[in-house]
Amino acid sequence: MRRAVITLILAFSLLPIFSQVAEEVAVGVSDKDTAIVTKRTYVYLLHANITKFDKELNPDAHVLVGDIVFRRDSMYMYCDSAYFFTKKNSLQAFGNVRMEQGDTLFLYGDYLDYNGDTNMAKVRNNVRLEDKTSVLETDSLNYNRNTNLAYYFNGGTLYDDNSTLDSNWGEYDVTTKLAVFKDAVYLQNPQFTLESDTLQYNTVTNVSKIVGPTEIVNGDNTIYSELGYYNTNNRQAILLDRSVVMNNNKELTGDSLFYDANGGYSKAYGNVLYRDTVGRNMLEGNYAYYNELLDSAYVTDRAMALDYSQGDSLYIHADTLWAVTRNIDTDSIYRLVKGYNRVRAFRRDLQAVCDSLIYDSRDSCMTMYKDPILWNEGQQLLGEEVKIYMDSASIDWVHIINQALYVDKLDSTNYNQIKGQEMKFLFKDKLLDEMQVVGSVEVVYYVIDSDSLYIGVNTTTSGRLSAFVKDNAVYKIVVPSKSNGVFYPLDQIPQEKRFLSNFAWFDYVRPLSKYDIFLWRGKRGEQQLKKSVRKNIPLPTLEKFKNK
Repeated sequence: MRRAVITLILAFSLLPIFSQVAEEVAVGVSDKDTAIVTKRTYVYLLHANITKFDKELNPDAHVLVGDIVFRRDSMYMYCDSAYFFTKKNSLQAFGNVRMEQGDTLFLYGDYLDYNGDTNMAKVRNNVRLEDKTSVLETDSLNYNRNTNLAYYFNGGTLYDDNSTLDSNWGEYDVTTKLAVFKDAVYLQNPQFTLESDTLQYNTVTNVSKIVGPTEIVNGDNTIYSELGYYNTNNRQAILLDRSVVMNNNKELTGDSLFYDANGGYSKAYGNVLYRDTVGRNMLEGNYAYYNELLDSAYVTDRAMALDYSQGDSLYIHADTLWAVTRNIDTDSIYRLVKGYNRVRAFRRDLQAVCDSLIYDSRDSCMTMYKDPILWNEGQQLLGEEVKIYMDSASIDWVHIINQALYVDKLDSTNYNQIKGQEMKFLFKDKLLDEMQVVGSVEVVYYVIDSDSLYIGVNTTTSGRLSAFVKDNAVYKIVVPSKSNGVFYPLDQIPQEKRFLSNFAWFDYVRPLSKYDIFLWRGKRGEQQLKKSVRKNIPLPTLEKFKNK
């Protein structure tokens, strides 16, 4: 009976405090733990099974036990027991702590320290923050109701319908649904994982903003970026600051990137680099498109292909360059590289120009089309179509088809020349070693004595020819016995016999360096090859080249 009377007296003594709305002004420091409050609003005690007051133990606190309910504005707070500090307008709650704001926000924990003036709630142990779109779990959480910001600092996990996100530090805006995470950020989704140093994540739009070193792994694909956006719903990314998209052994880098994981493609803009780390080649330009489903890419706008698989790097420029990888079977693949319009290529031992080309790794052959010209040291090779077969080190052999012309520059005025319908050139140690010519063969060949002085010119016509080269010069020519040939002494050479009818020395279009490949210089109009109609008449067979 005595205990009931005391409880009743205490309840009446607290009633004026619980029911009043103060008009006092209180000022706090504006940071995460405190906030500026212009109008003091009290915390109300709505229910408690037992209310105690112990002046000697804690003269400022009312001890509350059992089914406790507090309210401040629209926020309700529940717990098993509490200390209520009426003068400080604050409380400490213990056991089954719960804060509710309408049907939109629920905050749970084992312990709550709440300041009614600053509107700051500090929840500890088994903390769980829920709203309509996500759940946040942590061990320690501070929640500022004035700014609607909740943050944790000892590690936490955010869940939504699609993803789970862990980090050591995080901040969540209850109003905007925007979360910021720092330090060991790890986001896991059924379709990808994300690791980052700093990340912003919107739990409504499911869009992540990358603001620090970040790696996203999606099956065989990996994204590295330090600035950008990734939408976890449609798996599309907008990436900036030299981001990289990697697919198996392919890498695509650009000043900015667009990546669509569902569509299986990427677009890169500005200083683009597409690299094949296994094939040891790359494409460069200012725009690139990569289709990972087809394993193909093309580059435009100052496009360049670089092949560094054979020691010396080969640089190729065209208006558009395209590369694709194809599967022959489960264990082997081949690669195609295509260049379209105004192709120019440079390597120290090889330079070339043409309108278009195709490289096929199945036979290591690069085929050049439309006015192709190939230079090797002092030799110039051209025709309607040129096929260059590579080995692991350099050029293996070259096949020139139709209107073929070989020119060997001896000095500023004299040239060895051979023309025919078809030519095959064999290289050794990166230098021309031997040639075979068939079909309407014509030759202008300067004869040199033992003192390396010119003594005259041989002009020959034949059905076929074999020539052998040493030290970049033809030293022996073999033609059938029925061939027609005339030798002219040096001082008796008719001017019209010095050059073949289709002779041209195209040094003015020859690429001079890897930088010069971007400067197009085409043939003069009168030196363009005229398209010929080829008949289905087989040319003589060159036995030694049958297996090439």
